[in-house]
Formats: sequence, C-alpha cells, structure tokens
Amino acid sequence: MATVRSETPEDVSEIRRVNELAFGTPAEARLVETLRDGGKAVLSLVAVEDNRVVGHLLLSPVTIESGEPVDETFSALGLGPMAVLPEHQRRGIGSLLIESALNTSRKAGHDCVVLVGHAEYYPRFGFVPASRFGLQCQYDVPDEVFMAMELREGTLTGHKGMVRYQPEFDEV
Repeated sequence: MATVRSETPEDVSEIRRVNELAFGTPAEARLVETLRDGGKAVLSLVAVEDNRVVGHLLLSPVTIESGEPVDETFSALGLGPMAVLPEHQRRGIGSLLIESALNTSRKAGHDCVVLVGHAEYYPRFGFVPASRFGLQCQYDVPDEVFMAMELREGTLTGHKGMVRYQPEFDEV
C-alpha cells in the first residue's frame, strides 16, 4: 500500500524518473524541476511504496485574468503534472495523490484548483468543466479536459476569466 508525503530533496531523482517513465518524455520532468527551482511549487507530493517513489503530483499557482481589480486574497492552483509509474497505474495511487493534494490545499486556505486532464478520470474527485464557472484556459484545449474545483463552495463566484499558468508551462 502506498503512502503520500511531501517531497524531500532526496526524492528529486526518483521524481524525475517517475515523470519520464509515466509520460514517455523528459518534458514534464523538466517542468517539475523548473517550477521547483523557481520556487513555484506550492505543493509537491510523492507516493511511496516499499521505500520507493512510485508517484508524484505538483501544484503551482495560476492566475485568473478577469479585467477586474486583482483580489489579493484569492488563491488558485494548477494541478499537474501528476505521474504514476506505469507498472503501478490503476491501483489507486493517483487517487491517493489527488485526494491528499486537495485536502492539503483546502486546509491551507486555497480557493480552487484547475487542471487539464482526462475528462473521464478527474470528475470522480469533484472536478467539472471549468467553463461552468466562466473560466477559460490559456491553451487551446477541448472544453471537457479543462476542469476546475472549488475547494470551498462559492469561492469562484466573481472570479471568471482567462486562467494563466506559470510561464514555465509554455516550454512543455
């Protein structure tokens, strides 16, 4: 059974390996490292099984451009990348990472989480198409794969607009 905890410096090489194997390319691993090195990783969790990192999830800040004055108290996060070693997929490890990330973010006072991901996977955690909240993604993706979740009911009220990820995402 996997356990979830915050990453430590000793996990960095294993996190790279998990992302490379899960995505089949080094792009997401580089993104994780660039966000971490730039101090933009709000939360970086690992799933560990038998003293080995088998999964990873990163949350970083996103902004919502609405044309209205910026609400400094509002905190939106982007979920991703999330990766699980291929041989450990479909065993609930991704679910453990997501549930832990959402609970930790809620307790820390963040308002919402957005993501670009599989439309058949993320709704089980409460994600819905972000367009229902009046949110658009800066990237050209189908409506059903850009999703959002309020961490407390009503927190997205009055926060409609274009969601912008950290500039590091443009390099992926």
